[in-house]
Amino acid sequence: MPLRDIELWSAASMVLATHGERAPLFVAERIGALALAGDAEGIAVWQAIARRLSELGADAGPVAVTH
Repeated sequence: MPLRDIELWSAASMVLATHGERAPLFVAERIGALALAGDAEGIAVWQAIARRLSELGADAGPVAVTH
């Protein structure tokens, strides 16, 4: 079941509160690990979190993953 928008915003806020300026790196590492595991759904969730981090003012960098 896909996460609701409010859940994605909550996750982004929690990642930012927990990791501060390192939040984008944390998200990138999660996306990388999920890419290595072949978890496309997980990648999509973390990309959505990265976009929200960017909107919260954290520089989340690129969120695209190619296979």
